[in-house]
Amino acid sequence: MLSIIIKTGTKDRNVKEVALRLLEEAGDIKNIKDIGINRLMKISGIGRVKAIELKAAIEIGRRVYLDIDNIDLINLGSSMEIYQHFFLLFKDKKQEYFYTIYVDIKGKYIDKKCLFIGTINTSVVHPREIFKEAYLLSASGIICIHNHPSGDSTPSKEDILITKRIREISIIHGINFIDHIIIGNDNYYSFYDNDKL
Repeated sequence: MLSIIIKTGTKDRNVKEVALRLLEEAGDIKNIKDIGINRLMKISGIGRVKAIELKAAIEIGRRVYLDIDNIDLINLGSSMEIYQHFFLLFKDKKQEYFYTIYVDIKGKYIDKKCLFIGTINTSVVHPREIFKEAYLLSASGIICIHNHPSGDSTPSKEDILITKRIREISIIHGINFIDHIIIGNDNYYSFYDNDKL
């Protein structure tokens, strides 16, 4: 597949050899996404245009993967699994986006709802909106997930307070509050993992 994207080699290396050199540089095909254009261009056979095409192909793949409507989330107890499925919702966002993910009794994905865009505080993110959607979808569990555009995923005082309120109401309604995850720049904070749920 890399050979198809790269298209041509050099007079000293055919296209397959260039692709293999790229894989050697990355260590694993999954790591190619983390290699910048300048570093790609240091590989013999990959100029600026090919480097940009590679990055564009990766971005297209990410956007296709973002269509999660038919994905079963197998291990929703794992914050990493949740993060890997949903972090692209927040890529390059300059404001805070607050989503709730709804799942059935088996932990399978039902739907996602963006309930707020702006600066998170306890007055604008109201738990009633979260649970109204849960009832409409017949969801058995919820995952709250939002981003910090600053890149720092450390929970704010408001994050802690809203999480506590959602937790209290989830108990009353008998809906499992699985996690609240805050997305930063290539990092995240899980309330579940930190024993805050």
